[in-house]
Amino acid sequence: MTARPGLRRARTIGLGLGVLALLCVGVVGVWRPWAVSPQTVPVAAAAAPLALAPLALPERPRVLVFGDSWTYGSAASDPSLGYAYVLADALGAETIVNGVRGSGYLKPGIDGPTFGERVALLDPTLRPDLVIVQGSINDRRMGAKGYDAAVGAAWDALAATYPDATIVVLGPAPHKLPIGKATARIDRDLARLAASRGWHYISPIAETWITPDNYATVIDAGLGRFHPSTDGHRYLAERLAEDLRRLTSESPVLAGESEEAVQR
Repeated sequence: MTARPGLRRARTIGLGLGVLALLCVGVVGVWRPWAVSPQTVPVAAAAAPLALAPLALPERPRVLVFGDSWTYGSAASDPSLGYAYVLADALGAETIVNGVRGSGYLKPGIDGPTFGERVALLDPTLRPDLVIVQGSINDRRMGAKGYDAAVGAAWDALAATYPDATIVVLGPAPHKLPIGKATARIDRDLARLAASRGWHYISPIAETWITPDNYATVIDAGLGRFHPSTDGHRYLAERLAEDLRRLTSESPVLAGESEEAVQR
């Protein structure tokens, strides 16, 4: 029996619509217009190391040294013989010393609060040419949680308080040997955070300022409660001045590049 023309057209249209529907499903399944194309999602590029220019300091710089008990001058025969004070003669500079015993980025001190809170109390009219932020091993029992944020907030406030100053970070020095894991972690974290800002970082740990050979001379492990002795403070001032003089004369380097690589 021959199908009627009207029925034949209906079957043809139905078949065509079915094929078209299948094609649409296939295209939509591949295209998925509601999904975000991978090419439209911004991919975070790896942060390139920032170039560190040599320090530019006047002939007799005005230096603010900010830190913990080591900066305070603990265990020296007189606090005024602490490294931060002795640095003035070693570097040929004027130093302004702001050290609080027991203080860290997370840990409040004996004589004052945390680093961040202390920065908020600084005199904005000091107008230092250089700010040295020292330490601190006092955070070694506080853990890593919140550490980066606390460091970042303190450094942001410091840079805002003294926008014309150069900031150099002086990492923690070991009070005991072998170096504890928490102290080593703080050193790595501060080095990383300083590099991300293009700030110079001086690591007494990486540069082995304190070794088994000189430990007894540098650190008073008795009444000084593992702080630098008077001779130790003088030694630290000389090492710091030596590093700062080198940073004023060396070629530009990448943040985080080792000093050994620069000197080769």
